[in-house]
Amino acid sequence: MNIFRLAGDMTHLASVLVLLLKIHTIKSCAGISLKTQELYAIVFASRYLDIFTDFISLYNTLMKLIFLGSSFSIVWYMRSHNVVRRSYDKAQDTFRHYFILLPCLLLALFIHEKFTFKEVMWTFSLYLEAVAILPQLVLLQRTRNIDNLTGQYVFLLGAYRGLYILNWVYRYLTEPHYVHWIPWISGIVQTLLEEQQKAPVASLIPHAKDCNYLNFCGILFLMNAHPISHNT
Repeated sequence: MNIFRLAGDMTHLASVLVLLLKIHTIKSCAGISLKTQELYAIVFASRYLDIFTDFISLYNTLMKLIFLGSSFSIVWYMRSHNVVRRSYDKAQDTFRHYFILLPCLLLALFIHEKFTFKEVMWTFSLYLEAVAILPQLVLLQRTRNIDNLTGQYVFLLGAYRGLYILNWVYRYLTEPHYVHWIPWISGIVQTLLEEQQKAPVASLIPHAKDCNYLNFCGILFLMNAHPISHNT
């Protein structure tokens, strides 16, 4: 494992911890899209099917368990917690996220590296992750209000992908025959989607201009490299 991969994993973990901190500490999920969190739960559940059959390393297994547990915990908080669920803005979070599941699945059935159940589901998770942030971005645009923790959460999601870019570049330069078109193309799709939403979201985050957030996001969302799976 190289330093870029480790830093990317830790940044991704930090984004989840920031969101859990917001929900658990202040008992509020204001500004958070349940639809996006449900999509991420599906992403992790479909991506980490190999947790039951393939042991890569203790680190790899622990990270998979953490992301699975945290993603479903967030969904539970927003759906079932007596206090937290009251702060969920269902009226604004109306993106019909279920309609993007079938196209992603169909695409994975036709475009994949190997036609096996685990490989198709892993590919499906890549396609779905590329668009999973859309409900969150739409919610932020509609409410026109974002607190610091929510802004940090969105920012860290971008940072983790940016670090995975460096992981991809490093491995491309140091490992023979390291070519994976599916995650690279899904990353490009995600980049195009983020470019359409980048400016409106950045304008909502406090002090975004002072920290050059907009320009930083343009780099960080360049491409989505391999996530934790398949020993990448």
